[in-house]
Amino acid sequence: MNAQGKEIITNVRDELEKNSDEKTKNSAFRFFKEEVRFYGVKTALVVRIAKQYFKEVKPLGKNQVFSLCEELLKSDYSEESWVAANWAYWMEDEFETADFKTFERWIGRYISNWASCDTLCNHAVGAFIEKYPEYLGGLKGWTQSPNRWMRRAAAVSLIIPAKNGKYLKDIFEIADMLLEDKDDLVQKGYGWMLKEASRRHQKEVFDYVVEHKATMPRTALRYAIEKMPQELRQKAMAKS
Repeated sequence: MNAQGKEIITNVRDELEKNSDEKTKNSAFRFFKEEVRFYGVKTALVVRIAKQYFKEVKPLGKNQVFSLCEELLKSDYSEESWVAANWAYWMEDEFETADFKTFERWIGRYISNWASCDTLCNHAVGAFIEKYPEYLGGLKGWTQSPNRWMRRAAAVSLIIPAKNGKYLKDIFEIADMLLEDKDDLVQKGYGWMLKEASRRHQKEVFDYVVEHKATMPRTALRYAIEKMPQELRQKAMAKS
């Protein structure tokens, strides 16, 4: 990281610190079971700060931007993770195939809660997959990781493509691989993926849920059917 990059990181952190609020900080903790770190900055302010400094980092090029993202991710502060995830996403026009390994490393080393996982994966990783769908196989590999966030990432990286009706076959394959996962946050992740897929493929997702409901955890099942009509939800929840 060059001197300009270091200065930008320092300025971002100073801005976050300056805008921190104890009430906001304390209210954020109730959404997490795991240990998390917050400055206590309201989302709208984090968005403003991220956009403000992205104007300075984008001209540095993707490699330098990704280096700055990694520096922010290392801190484990949720607001810094949000900035990093969005800076990475906003560089999507410059994505190249080698970035998959970068995203994989970030998830494995730095992601420590569901919010950071989802912010990075819903947008940056999802956009990468849409640009390079041949890496869907890489997501499927993540389902076998001992790291809960890597397994959740395999599903939540497809939230936006699923919502748009894409990759249904791959979505079902990932759901198959995560079907009996014992971690509730992984269950919620793939259930959410199926829910978004149901927007365009309601019958297929309903049939999948009914076929697997004997082994699918109820947490995942409830997420998957959330957008369906009440009649279908009742059928899916009914005991065989």
